Amino acid sequence: MVRTSTRDEILSVAAEQFAHSGFKGTSLQDIAARVGCSKATLLYHFASKEAIFAEMLAPAAREFAELSAGFAALDDRAAQAAAIEGFVDLVLRYRREISLIYDGTAQFLQEPAFEFLLPLTEDLCSVFAARSTDPATRLAAEVVLAGIVTVAIDKDDEGLREALIGVAKRALITPIPHDKD
Repeated sequence: MVRTSTRDEILSVAAEQFAHSGFKGTSLQDIAARVGCSKATLLYHFASKEAIFAEMLAPAAREFAELSAGFAALDDRAAQAAAIEGFVDLVLRYRREISLIYDGTAQFLQEPAFEFLLPLTEDLCSVFAARSTDPATRLAAEVVLAGIVTVAIDKDDEGLREALIGVAKRALITPIPHDKD
């Protein structure tokens, strides 16, 4: 049986704790206790709670930034379609991490180590809205983004990707007929 390193175990336990109690609601002592090590051991591996969080989010944040960078050269509708598929794929690859980014936005995006994430989330919302400035369209994009993150966190994979993409496209791309008075 392969034993994970203490560092990997700290990251895994921290991810569970952050998902359960939020960034601010999780202490270094909480993480150390669950890992079965002292707070000093934890601090030997990571300088702070922010350092744990940053390392845990790094792969997802890097791919998030790459995804966002790819929209600049595309027209509004092409960028929107690419964003929907790309974001669904990103969420399915990094469910917990993306959930923390969206659930904890108000909590940790003020921290200097994470401030780069706010423009990425805002840009993605804009692209989901086909770069529209219409408040209702922007709100629909926010609802769809949040819905993707919320639904994907605890669902089985079979058919989930296609279902999430289909729902997002119907909600954002397909015009909804309005009743005529």
